[in-house]
Amino acid sequence: MLVTVTGGTGFVGAHSIAEIVRKGHRVRLLVRDEARVARALAPLGVDRSAAEIVRGDVTAAADVARAVRGAGAVLHAASVYSFDSRDRARVRRTNAPGTAVVLEAAAREGVERIVHVSTVAALFPSRREPLRADSPVGTPRETYMRSKADAERIARDWQDRGAPVVITYPPALLGPHDPRLGDQSARLRALLRGRMPLWPSGGFPLGDVRDTAMLHAALLDHGGDAPGRVFGPSRYLSTRQYVAAVRAVTGRALPAVFLPARAMLPAGLATDLVQRACPWHLPAEYGAIYTCACATRVADDAGTGGFEPRPVKETVADAVRWLRSAGLLTARQAGRLARSAPASEHAAAGKGNR
Repeated sequence: MLVTVTGGTGFVGAHSIAEIVRKGHRVRLLVRDEARVARALAPLGVDRSAAEIVRGDVTAAADVARAVRGAGAVLHAASVYSFDSRDRARVRRTNAPGTAVVLEAAAREGVERIVHVSTVAALFPSRREPLRADSPVGTPRETYMRSKADAERIARDWQDRGAPVVITYPPALLGPHDPRLGDQSARLRALLRGRMPLWPSGGFPLGDVRDTAMLHAALLDHGGDAPGRVFGPSRYLSTRQYVAAVRAVTGRALPAVFLPARAMLPAGLATDLVQRACPWHLPAEYGAIYTCACATRVADDAGTGGFEPRPVKETVADAVRWLRSAGLLTARQAGRLARSAPASEHAAAGKGNR
């Protein structure tokens, strides 16, 4: 089967492609910059020749139409995932508009299997806890989260119209081989570099990118038998538990002070204002603090496609090993993991469900 993938040079997209190719499918990528393809896929053991390339933009109807033509399935993973205030314009013009273009093109083409990659944050804040597949779309007060909530409404509208759309809700994701050093990988790096001494209370669902990738590949295979809405495998962690896990795998003390999340929101807004004029990334973003303040647990019996999340410490350790092997951490910053073998190219993401 030919699978068209948007966002294939990103963290989720690249790992999902590796699983899709492993299952024997052909892949076509819609990308703006062809040079990014090899950088994203080669570390995962996917040869550049395994992917057909269509150059274009996810918000351009003609480009998307070319990309989905003749495809048996579409994985829409393209979005700008950033809490950086400098990226807000890109977030607004890409996430919801791109979803509208891709889902309409796929539906018009008669694609049999369409997977829209949402995020659990599209359901925040929620009046109903824990989260389930029928939880309403959130109304968040943050640009990225609001853009994904808007995209979620578009995807649900296509479901209501009978289109074969499956929506997945990945949690915050870590793991090896992040092509663009996304939000979670960058935050882990900042913690290990001593740039995260203050943490908000609250927490967030955390998962491994490899587990979500396996879920996506499985949903494409299930076709019409796939459920309509599926949560990515995850575990809810408080921020204290997250920092404790990083301390445990690295053997480092990592001093941290935990403050009430809502009391930190004004500081996050101030940081976002300063960030607009600052050339260096500041980790204390409003969006990250806001997420911790309003994140909700996913119900234990909520659908995850039969996939169990791998242990948090395994995920964190593999992410730290990769950051070290990529030259993004010093040996001292990686702690005891600097002396262990780097993460495997697609660490036994495994055969079958974990």
